[in-house]
Amino acid sequence: MALAFAVKEINENPTILPNISLGFRILNSYLTAKMTYKATLSLLSTQQRFVPNFRCHNQNNLIAIIGGCFSEISVNVAIISAIHKTPQLTYGSFLQLQNSKLLFPLLYQMVPTEAHQQTGVVRLLQHFRWKWVGVGAVDDDKGDQFLQTMVPMLSQNGICYAFIVRMPKWDYVDKLIDLVIHQWKTYEVIFEEKANVFFIYGEPPSFQIVRIFLFIASYMELPRLCKVWIITSHWDFTSISIQKTWDMQTFHGSISFTAHSNQPFGFQKFTEGIRPSWAKGDGFIQDFWEQAFHCSVKMSKEQEKAEKKTCTGEEKLESIPGILFEMKMSGHSYSVYNAVYAVAHALHAIYESSFKHRRSLQRLIVQNMQPWQVHHFLRHIMFNNNVGDNVNFDDNAELIAGFDVTNWLMFPNGSVVRVKVGRLEPQASPGKELTIHDDQIVWHQRFNQMLPLSVCNDNCYPGYSRKKKEGEIFCCYDCAPCPEGMFSGQKDMDACINCPEDHYPNKDQSQCIPRVLSYLSYKEDLGTILVIIAISFSFITTLVLGIFMKHKDTPIVKANNRTLTYILLISLLLCFLCSFLFIGEPGKVTCLLRQAAFGTIFSLALSSVLAKTITVVVAFLATKPGARMRKWVGKRMAHSVVLCCTFIQVGVCIFWLSTSPPFPDKDMHSLHGKTILECNEGSATMFYCVLGYMGFLAIVSFIVAFLARKLPDSFNEAKFITFSMLVFCSVWLSFVPTYLSTKGKYMVAVEIFSILASSAGLLGCIFYPKCYIIVLRPELNSKEQLTRKTK
Repeated sequence: MALAFAVKEINENPTILPNISLGFRILNSYLTAKMTYKATLSLLSTQQRFVPNFRCHNQNNLIAIIGGCFSEISVNVAIISAIHKTPQLTYGSFLQLQNSKLLFPLLYQMVPTEAHQQTGVVRLLQHFRWKWVGVGAVDDDKGDQFLQTMVPMLSQNGICYAFIVRMPKWDYVDKLIDLVIHQWKTYEVIFEEKANVFFIYGEPPSFQIVRIFLFIASYMELPRLCKVWIITSHWDFTSISIQKTWDMQTFHGSISFTAHSNQPFGFQKFTEGIRPSWAKGDGFIQDFWEQAFHCSVKMSKEQEKAEKKTCTGEEKLESIPGILFEMKMSGHSYSVYNAVYAVAHALHAIYESSFKHRRSLQRLIVQNMQPWQVHHFLRHIMFNNNVGDNVNFDDNAELIAGFDVTNWLMFPNGSVVRVKVGRLEPQASPGKELTIHDDQIVWHQRFNQMLPLSVCNDNCYPGYSRKKKEGEIFCCYDCAPCPEGMFSGQKDMDACINCPEDHYPNKDQSQCIPRVLSYLSYKEDLGTILVIIAISFSFITTLVLGIFMKHKDTPIVKANNRTLTYILLISLLLCFLCSFLFIGEPGKVTCLLRQAAFGTIFSLALSSVLAKTITVVVAFLATKPGARMRKWVGKRMAHSVVLCCTFIQVGVCIFWLSTSPPFPDKDMHSLHGKTILECNEGSATMFYCVLGYMGFLAIVSFIVAFLARKLPDSFNEAKFITFSMLVFCSVWLSFVPTYLSTKGKYMVAVEIFSILASSAGLLGCIFYPKCYIIVLRPELNSKEQLTRKTK
């Protein structure tokens, strides 16, 4: 019908071939090489007689052959047409042979090469994430070639085949019946539930094989085959009249790559006007009419006895099930339509090239041209057909075109609806060849309009990664949870990955969450409490300093060097205040100062305590008759002790800051889900040297004070210094293991607490007794009381 319609349009169009009429002759090419050769040679004979290479009708000139639909037929026709240098335009698949261009130089393909379809199938499987599919191929050389190409391509793209089924050829139907009856168990793999997608490769005879198999299987009570069928452009859902009552629901929801088609204006009206007697000598229409409508165009005596009705000729083709006759132009028909127009435009180019001759000779030139002359113009042809599609060939004589992705809908009444749901453009960039509209696809009833799954096992969801199963192909795997600290954010990830440094995995390890910044802040409860404590002790220290300055001339203040007392109180005040360097977000300045200031100030305080202790001991020893210690009594020795001991710590801190200074740092590993903002000490050795030196001063002060605790004064300050050093050493000895066992802001809080506790211990143990006497027992604040010897 497409062939006849195209010829009719061209003959009625005066702008293409004026004064020239195209004709056509249709012959059955059959399925055997012998009959195909005979049919092809018949085209080269005079009409009604089989005399190859003999022609007696000047009005009829064979200039091109269109066909066939199957690869074997195309090859067999090409063998004859190549000898006679007749262009052949095949509208079906063509078996790609080595050096095929040299063997068949006049062969044109109206359908793009099979390699593009194979790429399209891979892209389709990837689009729907189908990893576990069944594969079917006809059992011949072409099926072998297909499997050799397709199976590695599937594997390279992460897709595995669950099974491979080889279908016998049409001329070996007896083998199929034998398989179904005696060895049907071998086909049980087709019904594997996990492989919901069945990619089948074959030509129209393959479809008839499958239909017969399904028809017989239904009588053997085999499970119904409910899968997503993926088929190539060679397949065609057409049935012979005897099959029109067979169930087609198995193929409902199938997806195929069909040759691109459009609907030329007037084609449907043309088909609606077809009648059994529309053309003389057209036996095909009469035979089809009788089979489709169960009537007889010319009633014979046998048919009268069988009471067969007579065809009226007014039967409606649109009432026939779509599997028998489609009113719209299919992909194959559209290829035939374009092939006719390609030949016509080549003739038109020849016609135009002869414009230098007289008009009376133009018709004669066209009528007597040779087929090889058409080939010269045909290979360079380029035009837009009546529906706007461009038609031209590449260097391999293949049509430059794409494929339609078609969704087939099969209804119980036998009607067939094909819906275009996408497009395959082989010329597009890699990875973008396929465009598909998922929402337009109708799936088989079994899937309840949900996207079918076709995988060897369930997906590994986010939070898990694939783990290979021993002895299985890569599409079959186990799911292993992600290791701690890693995540997988997609299904079926090959391996879990680490989050960015500033993120961490959530509980399910399916995504990364930004880490929470962690540091000792003024706004949190712990920071607020420490600030209040530091301010309170700072206020108390200031108050004590004020009391001592107010009563600076009293004996208890003047005893044991008043200057050392002021230095000790000021250093304790700075100790309380230096705790503020440890609170808040660590910065470059605060990190640089906090440990150096803490070490220097505490060394100053401890140096003052040591100087006070030494002053007590020296003063007692100097009172003995003939003592040589009198020359050491005075402020010079005490100040020397303070300066010397403090400057040693200052030197250590300067060396630390100049070689490996502390700096702001981030710890992302110690606490889950948190980024600890901290001060990296730069050199842990120097940090512990500072602490060690402070410990040395504290121990020396403790030993000296302990030895002087029993001096016979009524108010012996060495006793209070001994107790204060005992508190100080206890705090810092417990600080070291506690500091090393904590992380983040709690480590900082431990150091602040140790600073406040040790400072408060010195303040309380040394100055509380003196303040008690100054404020509450002033009568004891006299020289007599201080020099009175205890019993």
